[in-house]
Parts: sequence; C-alpha cells; structure tokens
Amino acid sequence: MNQNFKFIEEINSIQKTDFDKLVNVSDSPFINYGYLFSLENSHCVSRDTGWQPNHLISIDNKALKGFLPIYLKYNSQGEFVFDHSWSYALNRTGRNYFPKLVTAIPFTPCETRKIIGNTDNKEMLSQVINYMGKKNIETWHVLFPDKNLSKDLLKSNFIERMGYKFVWKNKNYNHFDDYLNIFKSRQRKNIKNERKKIAEMNISFEVIESKNIKQKDWEDFYFFYKNTYSQRLQRPYLNEAFFKQIDLYKREVSPVIFFAVHERNRIAGSLCFRNDTTLYGRHWGGAFNIDSLHFECCYYQGIEYCINNKIKCFDPGVQGEHKIRRGFEPIRTHSYHYIKEKDFNKAVFDFCKNEKQEIEKYLSACKRYTPIKKEYRI
Repeated sequence: MNQNFKFIEEINSIQKTDFDKLVNVSDSPFINYGYLFSLENSHCVSRDTGWQPNHLISIDNKALKGFLPIYLKYNSQGEFVFDHSWSYALNRTGRNYFPKLVTAIPFTPCETRKIIGNTDNKEMLSQVINYMGKKNIETWHVLFPDKNLSKDLLKSNFIERMGYKFVWKNKNYNHFDDYLNIFKSRQRKNIKNERKKIAEMNISFEVIESKNIKQKDWEDFYFFYKNTYSQRLQRPYLNEAFFKQIDLYKREVSPVIFFAVHERNRIAGSLCFRNDTTLYGRHWGGAFNIDSLHFECCYYQGIEYCINNKIKCFDPGVQGEHKIRRGFEPIRTHSYHYIKEKDFNKAVFDFCKNEKQEIEKYLSACKRYTPIKKEYRI
C-alpha cells in the first residue's frame, strides 16, 4: 500500500465526487461534503471565528481513502463540550491552551463518524499526535464520535469524558395520541394544554421538506434565527450565506423546516436535518416571545413528523432538562481528549473521573423525575 497523509486547510482541496465515495447512506447529514463546504465557504468556519480548518486526509495511489475533520481552535465556542476551566488552569501555568485541535462538526453536538473511508484509524490518530508534537499543541479533543472510533481512541491514550443529552425514541407510535399515552395523566394533560394554547391563538404549522425549500424559506428562517440571537445580545453562529449555500446541497443533507403561521404570516421557524433513522433538531427562532410556541415548534412538531414518517429517533441537541417532561429520555454522550503532557493529563483525567460520578448521579435523578410510565422507558 502506497498510502500517504496530508493536512489540508479547506475541504474544497479535495473533489466532492471523491469525498462522496467515503460516505455511507446511514451517515448523519453533517458528515457530508456539502454541509462542511457550506460552513467553510460562508466563513462561518474560519480563522476569524476560531475554527480554522486543518483536516487530515489519507491518499492511496492518488485516490482519496480517508478523511478526518480537524480544526485549529482559538476559542471554545460552538463545541458543546465545555472546557473553560481546563483552559484557565493551563494558562495560569504560563502555557498556551490555544490553539487546540478539535475534531467535531462545528456547532453540531451530534454523534457522527469522525474518520470516514477505508483507512487505518490508528494510523490517522498517530499522524495527528505527531503533528501536535511538531506544532507544540497541548490538547486534541474528539467530540461525539461513533462507537467504533471510541475504542481506538481509548487504545491511543485518549481520556474519555461523559456528558448527556435527551432524545426521543419512536416506540412504534401510529398517532400523536399513542405517544401521549406513555405519560402519567398529569403530564399528558400538561402537554395537551401547551398545544391547546397554540391552537387557540390560531397558529398553524407548515412543514417544508428539502425538495420543496426555496430561497424565500431560507430568508424567512434566517430572520427568525438571527432575531432570537439578537434578543440575547449574541451573534449567531451561522450567517445568511450559510443558509443560501446549504440550499445547493439540500437533497443530500435533507433539511426540514417547521414554520409557525399566524394569519398567513410566518412568525417562527425550526430547522431540522434528517436521514432514514433520525431527525436532528438544530436551530430555531421567532419574531415574538409566545408562551409554549418553542415547545410546539421545536419538539411536538418534530415528534409528530417522526411518527408520520416512521423515523426511529429525534435528537434535538444537548442538555435541557425541560425535555424530560415532554418524553425525551437521557442518554450518555462521550468525548475523548488527548492531553500531551503528563502533568496536565493527570489533572484532566481526575477531572473527568469525578465528573463522571456526578453525571451518573444526575442521570439516576432524571429517571426518577421522568413522567413516563415505567413500561415505556428506555
């Protein structure tokens, strides 16, 4: 095998047709050339935003064999695995925490394959670790990888860190009322009341599948998305150019937009992406603050969509205890961290060990708090 490795600073250094050969039908929409290219081409991902692409590829006889997304990170924004205390601790010793290496899909806390293609995982990992030594980079963080890669990461001396998220599982429901039947009577009544509030305001919903999404739909959604960030005095991670760019790849990444409509005017929207098995809730925004509208637009509409389309899982993103009361159940998430120097490695290992114990206690408490009847729990 005449295999060699190369770091590239932009994904369009490789051909889309070559990349597409590495992707499986079962992959999430986010490990997709069009999605990653749209992030870079819109400059949502760049040195200026703290996400400088530095992907690793493997080539065999001039053919692309493997791809590993890597970013030189100059901040900890948009990762959803929080390491601020680690950066403060290392900086206080006079050493530089940034730039660090991060393998993740930017702004997307969803489990995906992180090394795609027909290549040796351990060799790819070794190439990055050698790169860290040459560039004097202290840490590398692999966020939300698939289970197969997780095993090789542990064998390569990565530290495992546990987190959690809440997901909805389709227990072969035929109708929304079937889903309501899993709850104890009090919470079933609460959900009905939340939906009733929206219906009594004459708010309806329009679901637009990928093939039917037009540029006007992206413009409307971006207005709501940006407005919600502005209300919190924050700059959105994604810009309007990203949404215009992703439209070119909509048949591959399969977006679904849920618009709330009042008196023929759209007033809010929720953006999801999907594959055959999972609906991924990603972004939301609204023109007004309306009680229960977020729950309806971001959760109940997605649940109803999954039931109608026989989708097994609805992953709305990380954290959010309020999801428990609406039928989302806690699961563990995992990230892996390569800490080059022994002193800092030990400190991070101890941190993750203690944190894991606390998360296990928290997950046990979540199970006690759930309003789902025992026979329907995961």
